[in-house]
Amino acid sequence: MSGTAWKYGDNVDTDVIIPARYLNVSTPNELAQHCMEDVSPGFVGSVRPGDVIVAGENFGCGSSREHAPLAIKASGVACVVASSFARIFYRNAINTGLPILECPEVVQDTEQGDQLRVDLEAGTIRNLRTQQTYHTSPFPPFIMRIMECGGLIPFTRQRLGGAERSSIDTGEGPGD
Repeated sequence: MSGTAWKYGDNVDTDVIIPARYLNVSTPNELAQHCMEDVSPGFVGSVRPGDVIVAGENFGCGSSREHAPLAIKASGVACVVASSFARIFYRNAINTGLPILECPEVVQDTEQGDQLRVDLEAGTIRNLRTQQTYHTSPFPPFIMRIMECGGLIPFTRQRLGGAERSSIDTGEGPGD
């Protein structure tokens, strides 16, 4: 995957990624329309499929809601590279199929607008402006499979042989 870098600092919290006033929005595409709008007003109109968010320490801190990685993924961002991630955001990103990599050197050397090429399987990130290649731990095969399926629910559905959508997917309860 490759795209333009969107650079942010440390402690980008979930309320900056998707402001709390939009938590009543139910679909990823609607969430994407408000992704990063308080910290980067031009983000939604300018982000392109394949772009990469690059951020400092503790990206995704704050609440445990899955809205944040869903909004990022639905906006077209292919990957987030940060110095570190908040634990719950890390897990939610994997669950929703949003690739994330920790690589402080990329964060240090990348400027807003740089073109990055990311290889998840190899664990490499190449900055096309500097021609520098960075190495990070690639995802284990199990996590790569979750990413390839688009998240934990599609992965589980596939493992169960394409089972019908459950009430967890639809938000419907028994008898609805």
